Amino acid sequence: MQIKHTVTLAALALTTSCALAQQGVSKTEITIGSIQDLSGPAVSLGKQARLGMMLRVDEINEQGGINGRKLKLLVEDSGYDPKKAFLAAQKLVNQDKIFMMVGHIGTAHNLAAMPVQFEKNVVNFFPLTAAREMYEPLHKLKYAFSVTYFDQIRKTTPKLVKEKGIKKVCTMYQDDEFGLEVMRGGEAGLKSIGMDFTEKTSYKRGATDFSSQVAKMKAAGCEMVVLGTIARETIGAIGESRKTGFNPVFLASNAAYNDAIHKLGGKAMDGLYSSMTAQNPYLDDSSQPIRFWANKFKTKFNEDPSVFSVYGYLIVDTFAKVAEKAGQNLTTDSFAKVMDTMSTPPDIFGSPSTSFSPTKHMGSDAARLSQIVDGKWKVVSEYIN
Repeated sequence: MQIKHTVTLAALALTTSCALAQQGVSKTEITIGSIQDLSGPAVSLGKQARLGMMLRVDEINEQGGINGRKLKLLVEDSGYDPKKAFLAAQKLVNQDKIFMMVGHIGTAHNLAAMPVQFEKNVVNFFPLTAAREMYEPLHKLKYAFSVTYFDQIRKTTPKLVKEKGIKKVCTMYQDDEFGLEVMRGGEAGLKSIGMDFTEKTSYKRGATDFSSQVAKMKAAGCEMVVLGTIARETIGAIGESRKTGFNPVFLASNAAYNDAIHKLGGKAMDGLYSSMTAQNPYLDDSSQPIRFWANKFKTKFNEDPSVFSVYGYLIVDTFAKVAEKAGQNLTTDSFAKVMDTMSTPPDIFGSPSTSFSPTKHMGSDAARLSQIVDGKWKVVSEYIN
């Protein structure tokens, strides 16, 4: 009888301990996952984000980890395809059993992956998309750090229209959740100054020919074009425009704020404006801390960093700070408890301060403007309120 009772208690203890175990957290390791575009149209962004994450993970582990646990990063490739992102999420969550999804790139891609994560209580932390769905509606497993595409363009469009004396504004946008957010932000910004788009034109994700869209906007006499485009599409649209003698003011969201634009697009990209927060980290930057960071990245990976390297680095950095404060008993709940009181000061890249609360899961709504001048991004405005 005593033996049976002892076995029953032991089995109960084992069951309880398994039930309380936190996925992705062991005595020696914390496993986090990310889904990036490593082979598709946004590869220049996804590759850099991954390297930025790797740099900060290596630094953290060299410094002893997080409360004695090493940080392990697993990255899957979506090819910028939401269906592949869904499958990648299934692998990371159900097979690799990650603790948290960090810095997943793409709007439609995050929307495809989040149900897989939420079913297993896995937080979607600081995705690399500024869509409102990344924090709305409020959800205990959704945290975003970037001002939304909607608010970026809502604030920057009227500023440029007024400064340049623009009368006709058009938009070209990707025909998906991301592009629609940019377009709607432009609509809202124009409405605030009694204007509307003169012409709207869209393209399918993955498109490479923008001649019909450019011809349409040129025929409409557009003096300014709001671009709901990523890197390759921004280069293609502006390149086609310059070729045909169509030279409006171009404004893009921070999805196109990347050094790949001027490196791959060349001189034709000069003049492009983009909403942004963190500065692009040039190796010869006038800021010594940025210069030091950029050269450290270059030494490690033998390539120049981009602002997406910065995003990846800062995302992992913030994750580590929160996990450290959560203490030895790291769980989804203990992480969220710290996150809901978290605030961060401006960083060396000029990113704005952020703050979170139980009812506010988006860090900041601040945005400013940068412009490509002589082949480099140059900050040209303060943060716009």
